[in-house]
Amino acid sequence: MTRAQSTSRILDEAHETAQDFHAAGFIDARRMRAFDALCLGPIAEWPPERIRELRSRHQLSQVVFASVLNTSASTVRQWEIGAKRPSGPSLKLLDLIDRKGLEVLL
Repeated sequence: MTRAQSTSRILDEAHETAQDFHAAGFIDARRMRAFDALCLGPIAEWPPERIRELRSRHQLSQVVFASVLNTSASTVRQWEIGAKRPSGPSLKLLDLIDRKGLEVLL
């Protein structure tokens, strides 16, 4: 398992202990993945230029990109001009597409 990046020393220590338990067979892989998710740090902000670059890199129109993210084309347009900022699940999906590629959602 990879080490999750958190902002708390206590969470870091608890996560390291859980990894040791997992290595010893006391925690199964499913439980360890759930623990990893709890210890993850916040996802960075996505400025308008970065959203536009991600969409362009995958050669998608705003309408298609919005469909992939399960949001409206108007929302993507507002993200790209800076009128709105993505949050919650949208932020996580943008980060996932950036790290793993569009194919992970299709």
